[in-house]
Amino acid sequence: MLNDPSKNAATDPIAVHCFFVRERNALLVRGDFSPLYMDYYLHLMQHQIRYEPAQDNLVKDGLAALTLHLATRPWNEAVAWTLSWQDPLQNVFVTGSNRGGNVVGRLFTEDVRERENNLFISQVMVAGREPRQSMVEAETLDMFSIAESFYTQSEQRPGRYFRHSEEDFVMVSAQPDCDVDWLMDLDDEKIRRIDEFETLSLLETRSYRFDCGCRPEKIFPIIADMNEEAIQAVFGENEVIAAGCPRCGARYVITQEALEAFRKDQSE
Repeated sequence: MLNDPSKNAATDPIAVHCFFVRERNALLVRGDFSPLYMDYYLHLMQHQIRYEPAQDNLVKDGLAALTLHLATRPWNEAVAWTLSWQDPLQNVFVTGSNRGGNVVGRLFTEDVRERENNLFISQVMVAGREPRQSMVEAETLDMFSIAESFYTQSEQRPGRYFRHSEEDFVMVSAQPDCDVDWLMDLDDEKIRRIDEFETLSLLETRSYRFDCGCRPEKIFPIIADMNEEAIQAVFGENEVIAAGCPRCGARYVITQEALEAFRKDQSE
C-alpha cells in the first residue's frame, strides 16, 4: 500500500479519433489503448492488486468500451458502467469523464450483492442535473457484447465494437438515417479496410488517460468529520488503518498522526 504522491506520476493520454462515415450516416471512433493499459498495469502493481487473467480482460475491455462510448457523447457528460455478474459473483466497474478526460475501473469480488439476473447498469452524470440510470440484462460475460446490447435496448440504436488489432479498438454507432444494414454487416476484417471503401471525415480528436485522482488527502476529510467516538471505533487500538478507493481499488495507509495533523491544519 503506497501513499507517496511522487509515485503517482502523471499518465499520458491516448488519442481517440472521431470520424463521420459519409453516405452511411454513422459515427466511427477509434483508439489505441496500449498506453492507457500500461498505466492501468502500473496502477495494479503500485497498489498490489491482482486479478485472474479473465478478470483482467473484463476490466480492460470495459475501459476500452466505455472510453469509446464517452467519445461519442457530449463534453459535459460523465458515465459509470457496472456489470453485476452472478456466476462467478463479481462486479466490473468502469467510469470516466469527458470534462476530465479520465477513465478508471476495477473489479469487485467481495461484498458483492447477489441478484436474480446478471445486470448491466449505466449512470450518466451532467453537472446541475439529476443522474440518469438505465439497466439491461447481461447475457454473456463479454464487455463489448454487453455494451452492444445496451445500445440496442437502452440507446435505441445500434452500436458495435470491433478489434482493429490487439489493443486498438473501433466503435461504430448509428446516427439519424444510418444505413443500418451496412452497419450490421461490418466485421473486424471490413473495419481494418474501411478507409478503402468508405469516406471518413475527421470530426475531432479527444484525449483520455487512466487516472482516478484519488489520494490519501481526500480520505482525511471523511474521517475528520466523524465524532471522536466514531474515529476511535475506526482505529480501535491501531495507529494505522487501511483505506481503499471504491473507484480504482487504490490502497492507502492512514495514520492517526497524519489525521491529527490534518485536523489541526483545518482548525487554524
